[in-house]
Amino acid sequence: MGTTKNIIYISFIALFVYSCATTKERKLDTASAETTSDTLRIANDELEYEIIIIEPGFNTWLVTQRPRGYYNQNFLEVRNRQYVVEYNQRVMQPQIFDPNLYIQQINYEHQTDYGYEVNYLLYNYFLFFQQRYNQRFLVTRG
Repeated sequence: MGTTKNIIYISFIALFVYSCATTKERKLDTASAETTSDTLRIANDELEYEIIIIEPGFNTWLVTQRPRGYYNQNFLEVRNRQYVVEYNQRVMQPQIFDPNLYIQQINYEHQTDYGYEVNYLLYNYFLFFQQRYNQRFLVTRG
């Protein structure tokens, strides 16, 4: 189980560190409050999973979204599976999708219980990512 933790940790840290480092390349129009790097770390040592989000403006944006508990964990897991599949497909198609946005695949195993907090943050990061970088993921409603 430690290997899974390391893979998830490395995937998220690489993705979000790189995305933070390339914000200038993305030519973002950011307010001064968003130019400082937000770092959000969620860890559950009992489950051995961790998510680290490093993205300017994410924390500020997150407080304006639906609060924890609004969605149940099943809803978040279903959406995250859909978002991860689409995100990973875009990573595999750098000739179509900007490789500066879609850097590395996300290792999200649908049979693994990551817990509510990890799913909540990952779901909201996908919403933030779509809004910030004007991307649209196709997910089924339900």
